[in-house]
Amino acid sequence: MSSCLCLPKKKEGPAKEKPSTDTPTSSLLQNQKPSQPPPPPSKASSKGMDPTVERLKSGFQKFKTEVYDKKPELFEPLKSGQSPRYMVFACSDSRVCPSVTLGLQPGEAFTVRNIASMVPPYDKIKYAGTGSAIEYAVCALKVQVIVVIGHSCCGGIRALLSLKDGAPDNFHFVEDWVRIGSPAKNKVKKEHASVPFDDQCSILEKEAVNVSLQNLKSYPFVKEGLAGGTLKLVGAHYDFVKGQFVTWEPVGVHAHSSSFRATPID
Repeated sequence: MSSCLCLPKKKEGPAKEKPSTDTPTSSLLQNQKPSQPPPPPSKASSKGMDPTVERLKSGFQKFKTEVYDKKPELFEPLKSGQSPRYMVFACSDSRVCPSVTLGLQPGEAFTVRNIASMVPPYDKIKYAGTGSAIEYAVCALKVQVIVVIGHSCCGGIRALLSLKDGAPDNFHFVEDWVRIGSPAKNKVKKEHASVPFDDQCSILEKEAVNVSLQNLKSYPFVKEGLAGGTLKLVGAHYDFVKGQFVTWEPVGVHAHSSSFRATPID
């Protein structure tokens, strides 16, 4: 099963013997290929440029000639500022870029990408990075819609579902981050205990979105926007295996309950 991220580096600590077997979380978050030493530096191209860097430069040149230079009506207004309608939370997974999958144009969406599309609850110290992005989007940019998008085959969700109580973490940040979705995990484990693990993951991909929608309500400026009718929350899920996209709006007080209306878009 493909995973959402690849983090081969584990925590460093005092030198000691470690068991030879990997923990479930560790194996889910790493490539399935055997560990190998880092490859030697890439040889420079004929122009003296590393080919990996050349790929970025040629990609920009293609964008500039085929998009930027041909759409001055789109890019000229952006030189003086932005007024996006959407704030989008999406996963960092390289397969699910929201600008590509949703056809979003520059200036249309203020975007935050992280492991498993998580939105943590309001915390000025622990989650200041996410909080500052939400605050700027709502208070300064005046976005009208905040969308949280989960996706199929999410390694962060698989890692969350695989976490064992009391087990040590294998990474500096990953496990603690995905624990934001623990209420969704507990709900899935309780209500869908008899279904296979992969099916539980598919359910959890949506339920984790609902937890994030609920967490958004803990931000005072989001709560104010919802109460005043100037802001709307939307949950979504992109299945890149089936080529499907569904959206829903939270219903009732608890967004992470089973109550949501899903609108499929094939």
